Amino acid sequence: MSTTETAKHDKTAILYRMVMDKHICPYGLKSKDLLEREGYVVEDHWLKTRAETDAFKEAHSVETTPQTFIGDSRIGGYTELRKHFGKTVKSKDATTYQPVIAIFSVAFLMGLAISWAAYGTIFTIRAIEWFFAVSMTLLGIQKLQDVESFSTMFLNYDLLARRWVRYGKIYPFGETLAGLLMIAGALTWISAPIALFIGTVGAISVFYAVYVQKRELKCACVGGSSNVPLGFVSLTENLVMIGMGVWMPIRMLVWGA
Repeated sequence: MSTTETAKHDKTAILYRMVMDKHICPYGLKSKDLLEREGYVVEDHWLKTRAETDAFKEAHSVETTPQTFIGDSRIGGYTELRKHFGKTVKSKDATTYQPVIAIFSVAFLMGLAISWAAYGTIFTIRAIEWFFAVSMTLLGIQKLQDVESFSTMFLNYDLLARRWVRYGKIYPFGETLAGLLMIAGALTWISAPIALFIGTVGAISVFYAVYVQKRELKCACVGGSSNVPLGFVSLTENLVMIGMGVWMPIRMLVWGA
């Protein structure tokens, strides 16, 4: 075998994945893409029926597909393939700040975009107000996706929710309503007290749980399935609401709008 043929053989991978009329395995597509990006020629074998898939699993004593083989070794599924190439593999239970970073980054850009649309410039006080108000609204949406799950996680640390369980289900609606009204700059007499109240209760609850009791909890700030640690992020969310609850009435009295 020539050097070229040997190199080509060494960079060949065999992939078995489900490709059926009504289902194409997404992890099979990801495995194929990863192999090709790593410079492998992929022998792509399709498992076109459930019976064919079950027979493959039984023959190779595996429980899932896709399955990748390189040389004489079975690498495994997509997760094992990522590990094989030294890629990061995130645990489902691993803590992450990515949802919060995404929300605040988009909220900031939306604040600038609204300011540009309204005033033709991003350098306005309203841009900062819109940033905070949009942040509140986006965080509220995260909670509203699964109110039951949020309220359950919320009960781990919120002092008021522990005394009045229904508060955990009211909270997401209050935060979202306050954010929407603040975006519009309307009904400040409703939005400001709501933001001030829930922000103050939340800040006290988070501070007590994290900095007094020293508990390690997950934050419900981006919904009930969050892996964001309770602490600085949630405290910041509540301080933002307190700030907006104080600032918006002052703004209305000084500028009349």
